[in-house]
Amino acid sequence: MLPLRINRRFLACLLAFVLWPLARGLTAPQATAWDQYTADGFRAREAGHFPEAEENLKAALKEADQFDPTDSRRAESLNNLAELYDTQGRYAEAASLVSRLLNIREQVLGLERPVVAEIASSLANLYYAQGKYAEAEPLFKRSLAVREKALGPDHPDVATSLNNLAALYRAQGKYAEAEPLLARSLAIREKALGPDHPDVAQSLNNLAALYRDPGKYAEAEPLLKRSLAIRQKALGLDHPDVAQSLNNLAGLYYTTGKYADAEPLFKRSLAIWEKVLGPDHPDLAKSLESYAELMRKTTRTAEAETLEARAKAIRAKLAQSKPDK
Repeated sequence: MLPLRINRRFLACLLAFVLWPLARGLTAPQATAWDQYTADGFRAREAGHFPEAEENLKAALKEADQFDPTDSRRAESLNNLAELYDTQGRYAEAASLVSRLLNIREQVLGLERPVVAEIASSLANLYYAQGKYAEAEPLFKRSLAVREKALGPDHPDVATSLNNLAALYRAQGKYAEAEPLLARSLAIREKALGPDHPDVAQSLNNLAALYRDPGKYAEAEPLLKRSLAIRQKALGLDHPDVAQSLNNLAGLYYTTGKYADAEPLFKRSLAIWEKVLGPDHPDLAKSLESYAELMRKTTRTAEAETLEARAKAIRAKLAQSKPDK
């Protein structure tokens, strides 16, 4: 219940960096089919109409595939559709698109550019989300090496790469390899960004997760509390990262038998995720299942079954949304 979080910036955040080197040097005719499909896809996505958004963004990508391989609209379409899939938890489909995007950027920009490292890291994140650790590790290592060389050893992006590689090691139980990476990531972020930056909160959360695994609860708790305080102040009370911190602290209290302390945190976390992510997101299912465990521990079986049924329905709906292979 206390995940060590990789840096899952939405792929849209890549877009400015991906397209900037080309500076949109190719002038496209106004109001092309590609423009219309892309605009309609964005509107549908913002409205939460994901099937309609997918249909339009797929059509935009089909149009873009007819352009010159170096046309920036091809990269943009791959990015846009991948972001949509990522938002829905459809990581395998997103990874396929980001792999294509990475190949395009490598051909245009080469292997040693930070922007290419950013895309490689995003692809690794998507593999990580699927449990494909062998595929993720070389991409995370490559991203770290490029960033250290290009940006210097104390750059915040280096801290992100350290954090991501540590998350991968922790997921495989390689705690000795993960801890020095997390400690270095935290030190870089505190120095470069200040002690109250959201990225510092992420590093604190991740170090707490590492301590929790072997039962170092006393070391983990103050880190989680500090992470929560930073996120609430910096991001607001209803941000998904606040929900994550609430869930993580609740999970620690649950593990240590402090059920009365855990329950209000679980409730608040669940309310935030439902409000921000919608009723069908996979992260909401995880939160429901965690809360259900607490209900069972406190002998509230009927409430636990209701929560479990909701989680099961979300997962079933998500499975149905994936196309047959």
